[in-house]
Amino acid sequence: MSEILRLERDGHVGVATLNRPDKLNALSGELSADLLALCAEVNEDDGIWALVITGAGAGFCSGVDLRGGGRQRVGLSEQTHTDRLDELGWVGRQASAVYGIAKPTLAAVNGVAAGAGMSLALACDLRTGDPRSRFRTVFAERSLSPDSGMSYFLTRIVGYARAADLVFTSRDVGAEEAYRMGLLDRLAEGEGALDAAMELAGSIVALPPIAIRSAKRVLQHNVDVALHEALLYETAGLGYARRAPNDQAESIASFRERRPARFTGT
Repeated sequence: MSEILRLERDGHVGVATLNRPDKLNALSGELSADLLALCAEVNEDDGIWALVITGAGAGFCSGVDLRGGGRQRVGLSEQTHTDRLDELGWVGRQASAVYGIAKPTLAAVNGVAAGAGMSLALACDLRTGDPRSRFRTVFAERSLSPDSGMSYFLTRIVGYARAADLVFTSRDVGAEEAYRMGLLDRLAEGEGALDAAMELAGSIVALPPIAIRSAKRVLQHNVDVALHEALLYETAGLGYARRAPNDQAESIASFRERRPARFTGT
């Protein structure tokens, strides 16, 4: 990864910072490629149990960097065979990669989250904000329909009618309204979006990581299935959660001894 995307670690919490503050962390081709690499790295790193994504400076992510050629098409002569058969495009691959991180993901929305930047926040499991947080769908203003997963994530988070309101009007949604409608799961005071995300992530990584990963898999799968299939998947998830016998034993021992548990993911 380059300097425009930093990955730091605080215990078992990874903190990824979009680092193009002069562009409000707009997505360039290079930054999007770095995000894909980051998702793969986090998935493979057993030392990271949760990931926080935030932006440097005054914004979370202002969307695609149009001035930087973010939406320009590469000419056919420059495309690989894989490029020519790509059904998703780079914004689709990014949405799939972030949503596909097997560990809990949190967006600390420290400013504007617009267009594909809003979609990036929505692809995370949870979102924290503060009075600086602002959401805007943007696509209709650019004579576009939603992409980067927005039509999938937004309708599931706030419901169809509210999603239609935000997409059809492309209006600003401030922090208080975002919290009321569910775009934000925690609303901190001052400039506390990142601190709130770290506190929430700390609560998550204090629990057994295999059980949490299994829980995420079950929740994502069961959003769109019938009850019977959901129950079967829950039963399968219990089996995966039990594949950390030391954590199973520790959960019982710490309860009996009335002390904080110390989980290891084993």
